[in-house]
Amino acid sequence: MENLIFCLNATIPIFITLMLGYFFRRIGLYDDSFVSQMNKFVFKAALPALLFMNIAEADFYEVWDTKMVIFCFITTFCSIAISIGLSFLLKPRDIQGEFVQASYRSSAAILGIAIIQNLYGDAGMAPLMIIASVPLYNIMAVTVLSFMKPGSHGMNKKMILKTLKGIATNPIILGILAGLIWSVLRLPLPTILSSTINNLGKTATPLGLMAMGGALHFGKAFSRLKATIACTFMKLVGFAAIFLPIAIKLGFTHDKLVSILIMLGSATTVSCYIMAKNMGHEGSFSSSVIMLTTLLSAFTLTGWLFICRSLGLI
Repeated sequence: MENLIFCLNATIPIFITLMLGYFFRRIGLYDDSFVSQMNKFVFKAALPALLFMNIAEADFYEVWDTKMVIFCFITTFCSIAISIGLSFLLKPRDIQGEFVQASYRSSAAILGIAIIQNLYGDAGMAPLMIIASVPLYNIMAVTVLSFMKPGSHGMNKKMILKTLKGIATNPIILGILAGLIWSVLRLPLPTILSSTINNLGKTATPLGLMAMGGALHFGKAFSRLKATIACTFMKLVGFAAIFLPIAIKLGFTHDKLVSILIMLGSATTVSCYIMAKNMGHEGSFSSSVIMLTTLLSAFTLTGWLFICRSLGLI
């Protein structure tokens, strides 16, 4: 019971905050336009500030873990490959690209950091997981959505350049890299600067979660229910069941193991829907998976954390 309460204290406040975002939009406290702007603020300012401070204040040579970065990269790549293979079982295949993206692409930054903060007080090893997985998330999402779009002729040079530019200018990646440089060079962080960036970073988790909740629309139909359930299962249970035992076998524990768990088993990110729509897909399948994974991850993540806690791993 003590382990269960420990895990519930880490996850339930996060999902209550998320649902508050949905509630506030429903009662008209803010609208879809405000949610969009809030998402943009969190992505471009608050999260980069939070990640920068977590890394800049740490000793790089103690924090950096090459083994973890390589593991997260390989695991992400294998998850994508499995998703692509399973997508060929779909009949019809008009949602193939959306299925692949929604089954592997986690809300690693917002949900991941929120849970790790609740457990350990800071972002822990989440920045290393983000470095290893998020660029690959984006590259493969564009590739898959381009090649698997109905009537598609693949990617063109313009799309490739746009993808590479998007990764190179990703504010979250830039915030992490700036923090790494600051930590490696052991540059001083004046109190005025530190306090200002800290205040900005503290807004990332609550605003990010409420924006995520505000983006949910329960009125949208689950038109492809079997595919939605299969995709949700892979996202919340399947990949974690495959790769988490390997991570444990390799010796990952505590915040490193939690970061890997978030990468494998957290809800599908809201940006899946945005990217699918922008690249010519219908988008309703992505929306259904986002809603279902967001709701069910409150239970599945608590379950995974409970198992790890009971085994003495976190």
